Amino acid sequence: MFIVGIIVATILVAAVGLFIGVFLGFAGNKFAVEVDEREVAVRAALPGNNCGGCGFPGCDGLAAAIAKGEAPVNGCPVGGEPVGKIIAGIMGQEVGETVRMTAYVKCTGTCDKAKSKFNYTGVEDCEMVSMIPGSGAKTCAFGCLGNGSCVKVCPFDAIHIVDGVAVVDREACKACGKCVAKCPRHLIELIPYDQHIMVGCASKDKGKDVMNACEIGCIGCKKCEKTCEHDAIHVEDFIAHIDPAKCTNCGACKEACPRKVIESI
Repeated sequence: MFIVGIIVATILVAAVGLFIGVFLGFAGNKFAVEVDEREVAVRAALPGNNCGGCGFPGCDGLAAAIAKGEAPVNGCPVGGEPVGKIIAGIMGQEVGETVRMTAYVKCTGTCDKAKSKFNYTGVEDCEMVSMIPGSGAKTCAFGCLGNGSCVKVCPFDAIHIVDGVAVVDREACKACGKCVAKCPRHLIELIPYDQHIMVGCASKDKGKDVMNACEIGCIGCKKCEKTCEHDAIHVEDFIAHIDPAKCTNCGACKEACPRKVIESI
């Protein structure tokens, strides 16, 4: 009887296993989701950083969008032109010109240049500091807080706090845009990698207030605007702005700036 019981139990277990196997096989075929082979190939070509700089939820999202024709083949800022060409080959398309971008912090108010209202000791987080009374230790309400929130979100170790101001390593930066989104003062922007003349200030205060807050801030004097032969720099809201599409990196505005806030990068 004991042996018979074992045999019966074994047969039952085998039968249940066989039934489940057949059922799962049927269900797998019945409800299988067709996968675009191009999507798989595109995903394999992407670098896999999942930084979101493309505007999609990670590399999987971008691969799906490219396969559906909803995103350009050169949509990955990390892979750049080399990856764009590979994906263009997979999709059977021509890849357009890819402009390499990099992040830039519009502030040069280092500890020796920017004046302070008080000494801050607390949580090193720009978003939190921006919400406390006084909105940071620096007198300038537009300058870099220097608490490193951008540093923490950068997946490429491309931005660091140097003398109280965030500085971008142009070679390491992949233009994913995470630091741009994180900065509570909106000081970081993406610019063409080939752009080498930039205004290191974002203050919209009038000249007198700027001089009271920082030794190097833009005072909106328009000397740079008058000097530029290419109509590439204009003063708006008391701050100079450079149009990368017109700028030739000649440096004339930099030489004309009395505050030395226009820098070569």
